Amino acid sequence: MTMAKRAFVFDMDGTIVDNMAFHTDSWIAFFARRGRAIDADEFFRATAGRQGGEIIRSYLGEHLTDEEVAALNHEKESVYRELYAPHLKPVAGFEALLDQAQQHGVKLAVGTAAPPANVAFTLDGLDLRRHFDAIVGATDVARGKPHPDVFLKAAELCGVAPEHCIVFEDAPLGVEAARRAGMRCVVLTTTLPASSFAGYDNVIAIVRDFTELKAELLFA
Repeated sequence: MTMAKRAFVFDMDGTIVDNMAFHTDSWIAFFARRGRAIDADEFFRATAGRQGGEIIRSYLGEHLTDEEVAALNHEKESVYRELYAPHLKPVAGFEALLDQAQQHGVKLAVGTAAPPANVAFTLDGLDLRRHFDAIVGATDVARGKPHPDVFLKAAELCGVAPEHCIVFEDAPLGVEAARRAGMRCVVLTTTLPASSFAGYDNVIAIVRDFTELKAELLFA
């Protein structure tokens, strides 16, 4: 009997890299320029995993044109990259997990709400792009998380059925997107505590970083 093909689908921000505090800081600076104060924790819970354009329209108004949203999103992401660039590094154990996965014939994908410039900043900045069979970002799907589009697209590009995919996430909206896609999920507590993910029946493990994952859980 031939073993079904499998895939690991990684969220990027907060999962491959521990950068969500820098994203939050850049949003705080972005909104402060417009006289808006935001609560960092509440903002993260409400927006992590959503596309930048969705967030901007939600907070600044649905009346904004696509061109205006694009310009505002570019401004915010430029601030983020400037803040995070000196700290860019993968979460502990990530590259070792990629090596293990490739040895086991597991397909690898990225499913992120990040725009192309941030995907390039992270994956090319860390020389990780070469490891992935598929990379799906904000411009590749119509809807951000918690909709399942980004994960379903990644599975399709890998040629793997959703039920044979494991998603790696750090945000409740991302875990919900995986659930809607019919995928199991590993949660990293880089940004939120384990208690924030209670009630998700698709979560198979909650860890601080990739070094805590057990091979038998992922490769059995």
